[in-house]
Amino acid sequence: MKDILEQLEDRRADARLGGGQARIDAQHARGKLTARERIDLLLDDGSFEEFDMFVTHRCTDFGMDAQKPAGDGVVTGWGTINGRLVYVFSQDFTVFGGSLSQTHAQKICKIQDMAIQNGAPVIGINDSGGARIQEGVDSLAGYAEVFQRNIEASGVIPQISVIMGPCAGGAVYSPAMTDFIFMVKDTSYMFVTGPDVVKTVTNEQVTAEELGGASTHTRKSSVADAAFENDVEALAEVRRLVDFLPANNREKPPVRPFFDDPDRIETSLDTLVPANANTPYDMKELIHKLADEGDFYEIQENFAKNILTGFIRIEGRTVGVVANQPMVLAGCLDIDSSRKAARFVRFCDAFEIPILTLVDVPGFLPGTSQEYGGVIKHGAKLLFAYGEATVPMVTVITRKAYGGAYDVMASKHLRSDFNYAWPTAEIAVMGAKGATEIIHRVDLKDPEKIARHAADYEKRFANPFVAAERGFIDEVIQPRMTRKRIARAFASLRNKKASMPWKKHNNIPL
Repeated sequence: MKDILEQLEDRRADARLGGGQARIDAQHARGKLTARERIDLLLDDGSFEEFDMFVTHRCTDFGMDAQKPAGDGVVTGWGTINGRLVYVFSQDFTVFGGSLSQTHAQKICKIQDMAIQNGAPVIGINDSGGARIQEGVDSLAGYAEVFQRNIEASGVIPQISVIMGPCAGGAVYSPAMTDFIFMVKDTSYMFVTGPDVVKTVTNEQVTAEELGGASTHTRKSSVADAAFENDVEALAEVRRLVDFLPANNREKPPVRPFFDDPDRIETSLDTLVPANANTPYDMKELIHKLADEGDFYEIQENFAKNILTGFIRIEGRTVGVVANQPMVLAGCLDIDSSRKAARFVRFCDAFEIPILTLVDVPGFLPGTSQEYGGVIKHGAKLLFAYGEATVPMVTVITRKAYGGAYDVMASKHLRSDFNYAWPTAEIAVMGAKGATEIIHRVDLKDPEKIARHAADYEKRFANPFVAAERGFIDEVIQPRMTRKRIARAFASLRNKKASMPWKKHNNIPL
């Protein structure tokens, strides 16, 4: 018996070494952790239970039968994050460059299946050279099996991808279908075709970092949600994100202990909005002052900065926040901000996370580039996302809410439950100057008359009371009382039940 136990430990030790100490050292030299080190940092101490440690590939071509490392380039299993169950797979770059084989894919699929069946998040740590060429179509089939499970899991369990090395070719489509993608600066990249292929086909000279690095995907393409300095920081932020999320679509988000009075009065908010309607202010200041302990987990911070998305807690309960940012493009909606916010709203709705919308929007960004780029359809995505949402929704209009953008930003007409406005709110078809020049165009040559007409328009419409008179605003509130009012509103909506007409699925404007 003793010999058998020693043999077991020897085999486990070999499996834990992956591709060998030399390759582990090379991984460390690149500033990267190994697959197992990453799992150890991600999960609670001692909680990881590994599956399929001794699985090997079945390929016999190209001399592959002489190289059969245990685990076949991916470490899979389950554990806990702050005591809550999660499933995880971590690709091992020290074994065949983390390339995906048939058995490698089967290991990942097993974890995905178990995550769906048991209603727990799945976290994939990607560090792979792509398909294992020696296995040909078997490798491609493996990718498709993983993709299918990504699709089936969508909206059922949270799926998080962490890119910690190369992710190229077909490999990128699995992360692309997950809910959140995080990258590591300088050591990770994603692209469908690499720099060499790009040069051959289009004659463009581009580096891997420029083509698909963390900066590219967080600032330009919006493929990734955030980028971090190193593996350790990225995994710590994944742990923090998981704390905000429910385990699955049938559970409510977790409730955390809080030490912040829901009735807290923030007198500084009374002066947050400048007297001059054209002067910007930082909407993040409002979000931090509404959140428990000022904690705001921002999503896609570096993309479409004219809109803010992320998670806060109110009375220890997760709330998704969508907010116009007057500091960037005056808070206008455009193609990128509409896409960013629409995806976030749909995620919140899929997982029963209430939504708080903070509105200061002068309209949609004008211009040929926006129209040619399809701002109509992209703007409709956000409209559609809010209109189909059945979770509790609270809206606060702080200043401008003009035109169609007023409708889009979780207006009462899209079934938002509580719609509040600050006294500084202006709810109208457009600003006073533009409206006056249209209504009184015959007086355009008389500046005094135009100024008088503009003043009359502002007096009549540049306030929240016309909308309040019609019931489109439920209450005009004091800014200092905003945290208390939204906390009470969300508390009253905890048992909300709403539904849409039966359908196989909708057809959101893509």
